[in-house]
Amino acid sequence: MKKIGIIALALFIQHISGQSNRFVYQVTMKPDAENKTDIKTENAYLDISAEKSLFYSENRFKRDSILQKAFSGGGGRGSVSREQMEGVRTNINYSVEKDKASQKTIFKDRIGRDVYVYEEDRPLNWKISSETTKIGDYKVQKATTDFAGRKWTAWFTTDLPYQDGPYKFGGLPGLIVKVEDENGDYSFDLMKNYKIAEISTLNQFGNTLKVKRSDYVKQQEKFKTDPMSFMQSGGGGGFPASPRAGGGGGNQNPADMRKRMEERVKQEAKKNSNPIELQ
Repeated sequence: MKKIGIIALALFIQHISGQSNRFVYQVTMKPDAENKTDIKTENAYLDISAEKSLFYSENRFKRDSILQKAFSGGGGRGSVSREQMEGVRTNINYSVEKDKASQKTIFKDRIGRDVYVYEEDRPLNWKISSETTKIGDYKVQKATTDFAGRKWTAWFTTDLPYQDGPYKFGGLPGLIVKVEDENGDYSFDLMKNYKIAEISTLNQFGNTLKVKRSDYVKQQEKFKTDPMSFMQSGGGGGFPASPRAGGGGGNQNPADMRKRMEERVKQEAKKNSNPIELQ
């Protein structure tokens, strides 16, 4: 009996160590440079395992679940109502994966029908201060860095056994509890955390294109001026799973579709004229 108990304890410890942790951050954004009163707030997940971490939108997770259920039921995207998709809209369309072994940070974002993937090529050079305070239940320490055209202040804790953070932030001797740029345009605040069985696998519709970061930026700018050139492949499988992708159904005039698409992209670009990365 004693031997069985030891085996059971060993299996239990192995199970616990194999689990992952999910940290829920409240993300506050002011994406419109001309209207700083337009404040967007939503939750995002930082899932951490022994091998990697993944940062992505909570609404993206919910949206994927809705679509997966629709596809598994044989209904396809057409069976999902516009109201369902409107309820899971997100300003965080990207995901960020950090590989612990290679120390690489991989960024993924959709442009048109395709998913662009690049490896972040700019290191985070932190200046750690001796200043400490308390945020919630955690004793935290201050650190600052310049990244992508913004000055950031982070507060990290060593109370938890992780060295990670939301978005592309990491490389500090602890978990980032809060990080905010000096203008208050973007902030990430840890709200809670809990165990999960494993890191989620996000759905990726369309082609996955591995590029350099500079090429991704060029494609972003091109999409703003000529969005229809990114939609030439036709068909439904690769189109973004987004409420903005929904159509009115029936036969639509291609010229009218192009005009509506271009106008919509221009409106979206105006609403997102203050991106998290300025350089």
